[in-house]
Amino acid sequence: MADAIAEEILRQTAARGAGKSICPSEVARALEPDETAWRRLMMPVREAAIRLAREGRIEVLRKGKPVDPAAEIRGVIRLRVVEGG
Repeated sequence: MADAIAEEILRQTAARGAGKSICPSEVARALEPDETAWRRLMMPVREAAIRLAREGRIEVLRKGKPVDPAAEIRGVIRLRVVEGG
């Protein structure tokens, strides 16, 4: 499932385009469309996003600014494709 999550993150961030971001819940809902079951995917989506950010493939944003994926990331986040990537 981790591969499917990472692929969906990359697909959605690329589709949204440079300078635009997605919410991790969009990824969870795409993979699990059930009205409540998608919530169980939120932590795996965050973990996959942080892993992709460490690889330099996406950026994790907090309050609209990129955050260091090596640091503890708390609260509401958004994801976007790395510009030029």
